[in-house]
Amino acid sequence: MFIKQISVFLENKSGRLAEVTSILGGSNIDISALSIADTTDFGILRLIVNKPEEAEEVLRKNGFTMSITNVLAIGVKDEPGGLAKALKVLDGANTEIEYMYAFVSKKDDEALVILKTGQPDRAEEILKANGINVLSSDQVYKL
Repeated sequence: MFIKQISVFLENKSGRLAEVTSILGGSNIDISALSIADTTDFGILRLIVNKPEEAEEVLRKNGFTMSITNVLAIGVKDEPGGLAKALKVLDGANTEIEYMYAFVSKKDDEALVILKTGQPDRAEEILKANGINVLSSDQVYKL
């Protein structure tokens, strides 16, 4: 149950983030989650959108360098220690997390998190076996 994440490489200059979000909005593509990490010269914008294939096409047509990566989306109890439970499960199985970020949810009882691991199939299996809610792409893209 992988989710397609779009990573866009952006020059570190004014207006580039606004340009990406305007292009997506103008193409009726909804952003469910995003994360940006930057260095002095460039940034990496990671996006979860409702139409990843269309987003890839429109961004490439507009000259952006990008890639698509499979990530996991999980729902954890929205309470103190909810995320810790999922992370302990992965840690106990020696599954490293490369990065993660949270995203907006319309559910009151769950916090939703994107995880990137070096072993996504194994991570998914471990999480499910331990009662962690692994979301499907259909569930995520409808948020």
